[in-house]
Amino acid sequence: MTKKRLAPLKFLAAGLASSLIWPGNTMAHDKAESLEDLPRAIQVDYEDRLESLYEYFHANPELSFVESKTAARMAEELRSLGYKVTEGVGGTGVVAVLKNGDGPTIMMRADMDGLPVKEKTGLPHASKVVQKDRNGNEFPVMHACGHDIHITSLLSSAKMMQDLKDDWSGTLVLIVQPAEEIIAGAKAMIDDGLFTRFPKPDYVIGFHVWANLAPGKIVLESGTVMSSSDSVYITLKGIGAHGASPHQGIDPIVLGSSIVMNLQTIITRNVAPLNPGIITVGTFHAGTKNNIIPHEAKLGLTVRSDDPATRQKLLDGIVRVTNNTAKAMGVPDELMPEIEFAPNKTPPTINDVNTVNIVRGTLEKNMGDHLVRIERTGMGAEDFAYLMAPETGVKGAYFSVGGSVMEDVSRSPSHHSPEFNVLPKPSITTGTEAMVRGAIALFNE
Repeated sequence: MTKKRLAPLKFLAAGLASSLIWPGNTMAHDKAESLEDLPRAIQVDYEDRLESLYEYFHANPELSFVESKTAARMAEELRSLGYKVTEGVGGTGVVAVLKNGDGPTIMMRADMDGLPVKEKTGLPHASKVVQKDRNGNEFPVMHACGHDIHITSLLSSAKMMQDLKDDWSGTLVLIVQPAEEIIAGAKAMIDDGLFTRFPKPDYVIGFHVWANLAPGKIVLESGTVMSSSDSVYITLKGIGAHGASPHQGIDPIVLGSSIVMNLQTIITRNVAPLNPGIITVGTFHAGTKNNIIPHEAKLGLTVRSDDPATRQKLLDGIVRVTNNTAKAMGVPDELMPEIEFAPNKTPPTINDVNTVNIVRGTLEKNMGDHLVRIERTGMGAEDFAYLMAPETGVKGAYFSVGGSVMEDVSRSPSHHSPEFNVLPKPSITTGTEAMVRGAIALFNE
């Protein structure tokens, strides 16, 4: 009786073994065999592990400089792929190195921090995380800018580059960067020896998923692709008085209101019309009661520009306009405004022309249907700029990958919105293929 049952079991086992080597089976063909095989291998990788990794990262976001669990998981995954991994760089940053013979050094970067936003997407893997930031303040946390996409794609890129070692020669450096949302993490990693403790890159590449771009589309241009960003805080000193006797005090609210309006003349009258620049006053705090002239008012500004000269003109103009508006209103020297330039700032992100030409060339040849040209309409900022600032000597290319959840991309929820959402599969797979092809093209240049 036992022998009679063995025959069909042997047949079943043989059938199962045969299915494991069928060309479409992911268990046997989970490796990229060649660059021509890359799109298929990335799709298999997504089905096998990336989708679940992405959902884990999305459901478990962490705030800037406290991304300890995310960093640990990234380090674990990168080690399992054969990379030499160092943790705790610039706080919670992770650096992974893969040496593969002689040649240039290429760096790939992904940022990993979330935002203090309560998620309202309704997704099954929506974040329910509440976390204390590094100052001890507690917030709900959400990946409201797509950094979960970036780190998931980096893990896939790491695997593909390992699989395709016969197609390139040199040193690959992967960085998992903290605190992009407060434009502090890239500089922190550099200050902690990113370019001295580890192989210094000849080129650095990275991408940002974009909610208002069609899924799987790529925007890659040379020149300025992200603006500089500076935060400025102004404290205005007044003399408190009764609201019915304003002549007995100095009103910091009136002074602040005048400064807000006068700051706009820097843009309209000091900056060339074709040079973009923004001075936005985002906060204005003053007073406790409607019939009291307060002692103090506080303004918070964000300042954006696309070139260093305009940036300096805006920052100098803020000092000039603030102080002279105060003088015009009769503020005495001992009560002149206090102006603070916050340390968290970034220069413009300026793509190197030659690097973009190399990367764009391989994308046009292999992913031409993904490439689109769209003019910038905003002045977002990125501390990726520090990785390829002129003083580093590192050339770079930073691009956008579409992930819109809406057919009309203009209706997609904005980055930093509680409803922010992008389609993970086309974002991750397209971003991975573009990063891998771009890196290999740079290695072989």
